[in-house]
Amino acid sequence: MRNQSYSKIYRTMHWSLALTLILILLTVFLRMTWMNKDHMAAIIENFLTEKGTSNLSKEELIVLAKQIRKPMWDWHIYLGYICTGLFAVRLLLPTFNQMPFPNPFQKNLSRKEKIQFGIYTAFYLGITISLITGLLLKFGPKHTKDLIETIHKLSLYYVIPYLIIHVGSVIWAEFTNDSGIVSRIISGKKTK
Repeated sequence: MRNQSYSKIYRTMHWSLALTLILILLTVFLRMTWMNKDHMAAIIENFLTEKGTSNLSKEELIVLAKQIRKPMWDWHIYLGYICTGLFAVRLLLPTFNQMPFPNPFQKNLSRKEKIQFGIYTAFYLGITISLITGLLLKFGPKHTKDLIETIHKLSLYYVIPYLIIHVGSVIWAEFTNDSGIVSRIISGKKTK
């Protein structure tokens, strides 16, 4: 893995998936914070009260808040479709001898590589669960919505630790034993 050169296909897939996942996380973050339905309903209620026109119930305020944030949440769904397509391509690439999946169970790997490949495997498993449950929420049976939604929300908790570990490991490698890894994942060229 040291001083690996990355092909255009590898770099395109890496950065496309990374950008899509970050944008998906941004929509989740917005929904949980500034665009939280209860928070937005309170803002609307305060505004209407100040204008002397507040005659909406709490439930009506929440419905209005959900309508305001719906365009943002639509982006979450569109990005999920894009991520699903990108991930499907990622799953197919090894059949064309591109981007093989790292196998943490290979015998000739160092302990560090086994851990690294195990983390990649956990990431791929997590993203698979997230994408499948997201598609089931949109197209699956309505009677399983609550269970699938719970699994979908919980499955997203792998992304933040993975990003921290991934970025931290890349920075560590850049400044220790794999200088140039950042420029190679951007340009694809090996350092001299």
